[in-house]
Amino acid sequence: MPDTAAAVVSPRGAHRLVRGHPWVFRSDVDGRPDAAAGVVPIYDGHGRPLGWGLWSPRSEIALRLLDSAPGARIDGAWWMTRIATALARREAVSRDSSAYRVVHGEADGCPSLVCDRYDRWLVVQLMSAGLEACRSDIVAALQDAMQPLGILARHDAAVRRKEGLDETVEVLAGDVPTEIEIVEHGVRYLAAPWSGQKTGAFLDQRENRALMGELARGRALDCFSYHGSFALHLARRAAHVTALDSSAAALARAADNATLNGATNITFVEDDAFTYLKSAERSRARFDIVVLDPPAFAKTRASVGAALRGYQEINLRGMRLLEPGGLLYTASCSHHVSRAAFLDMLATAAGDSGRRLALRRVLGQASDHPEVLSIPETGYIKGALVEALD
Repeated sequence: MPDTAAAVVSPRGAHRLVRGHPWVFRSDVDGRPDAAAGVVPIYDGHGRPLGWGLWSPRSEIALRLLDSAPGARIDGAWWMTRIATALARREAVSRDSSAYRVVHGEADGCPSLVCDRYDRWLVVQLMSAGLEACRSDIVAALQDAMQPLGILARHDAAVRRKEGLDETVEVLAGDVPTEIEIVEHGVRYLAAPWSGQKTGAFLDQRENRALMGELARGRALDCFSYHGSFALHLARRAAHVTALDSSAAALARAADNATLNGATNITFVEDDAFTYLKSAERSRARFDIVVLDPPAFAKTRASVGAALRGYQEINLRGMRLLEPGGLLYTASCSHHVSRAAFLDMLATAAGDSGRRLALRRVLGQASDHPEVLSIPETGYIKGALVEALD
């Protein structure tokens, strides 16, 4: 039988692990390890070994499976192998972009670990108490794998509070500048690793931005533009782009990025997207391209209904602004809104719009943010490309 430093999980917890999901919730831990947060062996109720996992005593997600091999040794060499494997999967991405996700947590077999690369620097997030205990091995493995000039920890995510961890932003190795110029499919922009959203930029829409840049033409509208990433891609082919955001500071950064690319065909508009879209519809404005990439409307499961109503309204307005033959790219990054619910919402908005609209593509997050089928939490972006037929 396992010793007191091991975790013993319920039949439901064991079944979850065997079926490919790495999480065991607190309610399914029948035997709590007599150990501090860190790596512990996991057993089922019959004493059968299930592998090794990250133990977080204060978290609702008490265990996160690292390796199902009972004989595995979770040390610096283990982390080096796992990170090198994740890095090799990004080889194709790195040919077109100098910023991309190297480790996407559970999807890369590194639960609660995020590592984004910005040119010669790395930004990491260690999101669980169990993983925090592995910090030194992880930092050493990242340095060995990529030889970065610096590694920044963006530990200002609220989830760390639930783990009993500090919320800080700190340099773990070398030096990291406040701005880093990156190139994405030929478009240049400045990432802000210390203060920007997520780890400094939105990397998860990179391939969708490149797609819309290829399809751009005529007049384009980029709603929720933030630092202008979609607008910059659109501006390469469109005659004119309107970049809309409610934040003056975000638009100032977007304008700097436009200057960096020599893009003189972008107009920056500070306004609420709902207000602007209603006004544009009243004035009978029309666009060949509309992009709707809002922040998450559903922060909790309880807010899904209200979120879907919000998504439906902005999509209805966006659909009505399309020229005949125009294209709408629309997305939701709300994890709690399912892909099915998102597509149902689009169908309802299309029905209310009075337009004939065709679904041309169902899209998701960039390939460096893989969505593992048995771990739905690894996928969160739902996207669609819609064409106005009349």
